Amino acid sequence: METDRDQIRDGHARVNFYLIDAPAAYDEVWVEILEVRILMKGNNESNESAWINLPYERNNNKINLLSLTGGNSEHLGEMEIPAGEISQIRLVLGDDNYIMQNGRRIDLKTPSAQQSGLKLKVNKPLEAGISYDLVIDFDASRSIVRAGNSGQYILKPVLRVVAQELATVEGTVLPLEAGPVQVSAILGQDTVGTFTDNNGMFLLRGLRGGTYNFWFVPQEGYQDSLIQNITLPVGQITKLDPVILEKAVEE
Repeated sequence: METDRDQIRDGHARVNFYLIDAPAAYDEVWVEILEVRILMKGNNESNESAWINLPYERNNNKINLLSLTGGNSEHLGEMEIPAGEISQIRLVLGDDNYIMQNGRRIDLKTPSAQQSGLKLKVNKPLEAGISYDLVIDFDASRSIVRAGNSGQYILKPVLRVVAQELATVEGTVLPLEAGPVQVSAILGQDTVGTFTDNNGMFLLRGLRGGTYNFWFVPQEGYQDSLIQNITLPVGQITKLDPVILEKAVEE
C-alpha cells in the first residue's frame, strides 16, 4: 500500500502498474521491460500520439520473472491518467531476454511483431480522484516455447491483466493547534500514515478495501485518539466525521 504523497489533479485518476508471475521449470527467466503504453477509449490505436507512455527505468530494465512468485511483485511505475476508460495497455519488451538453466544462459528469440508491445484489453473505467492498481500476470511457464530440435527457445508471452480499485479516505482533525497530527490507518498488520495539513485536513489514497482503525497522534499538549471499525469500500472516497482532540490532562 502507499501513502499519499500529493494530490491527484482534478479530473484525473492515479494508476499503479505491477508485474507478477507464476512458477516455471527454469532457474531464472529474465525479460527486458522498456515501457507500458496506455490507450484511452475513443482513441485509435494506430494513432501513435494517442498513447500514454510510462517508461520502466529500474534495474537496467531487467526483471527475473521467477522472483515475482509467492505474492511478490515488481512496481513498473505509476502515473496520473485523465478520468475515463482505459481501452488497452501494451507491455513493450526489448531484445535482451533469456533463461538460466543449470548455470547456462539460453537466449530467447523475440518475434519482431511483439516489439511494438504486447496488447492487453482492459476496458476499465477510471473515476476521478480514485487510485487503481493494474496487475500484469506474465506466465513464464507458458510463455517459453522450444522450437523443435533447433535448440532455440522463443518468447511468446502469455499475459493477463487484472484491474484493482483501491480505497480513499479523507477527514479533518481539530483544533488546528494540535497539528500537524500524525494519522495512521491500520488494517491487520499493515499501517499507512500521513500528517494533517495547515487546515487540519488529511487524505490517504491507495488503500485496500476493509475495516480499519485510525490512530491520531497530535503535538504535545493534546491526547491521542483512536477511532475503530471504519469500513473503507474500494472505488470510493470515504469522508470521516471531524475528529476533535482533547487537551492533555496535566499531572
